Amino acid sequence: MVESKYLGPEAVQEENEAISKTRACMIASQDRQKSYADPKCKHIEFQVGNHVFLHVLLMKGIKRFGRKGKLSPQFVGPFEILERIGEVAYRLAMPLELAGVHNVFNVSMLRKYVSDLSHILRYEALDMQPDLSNEEKPIMILDKKEKVLRKKTIELVKVLWKTTLQKMQRGNWNQI
Repeated sequence: MVESKYLGPEAVQEENEAISKTRACMIASQDRQKSYADPKCKHIEFQVGNHVFLHVLLMKGIKRFGRKGKLSPQFVGPFEILERIGEVAYRLAMPLELAGVHNVFNVSMLRKYVSDLSHILRYEALDMQPDLSNEEKPIMILDKKEKVLRKKTIELVKVLWKTTLQKMQRGNWNQI
């Protein structure tokens, strides 16, 4: 048979002390972590009418803002702020080419644009489909070569893509 113990005031007092010690340790740990995180956080505010750059996140397989891959831009814009929504969200004035992109962004996605009179803004029209994707089609093979590794040979091919040809025809590229 199991003997039942009656909890007296001493046992309740010990439990309360253990709980208070645990709470104190948790608060100390949270304060320590907060002191590490706070210097990295910046409080950023924008005014309505300011211009900002938008940080572009790359998505695999979808070409959203111009070039694809390593040479794609990190920021696009500048865009004007139309209104502030809450404490950390802003509505931007997006051009018609980007009408499918939601126009409310978190402050972490925005960078301040410092206006310069000598800065000439040219916004290139993007060839976008309604689902915001862009299909690149190969036109011709420009060059072929083989790279020999220890146990295998890899064939490398340089391809002229449709979007590359369109940029060359518009005069945006001097050479490939």
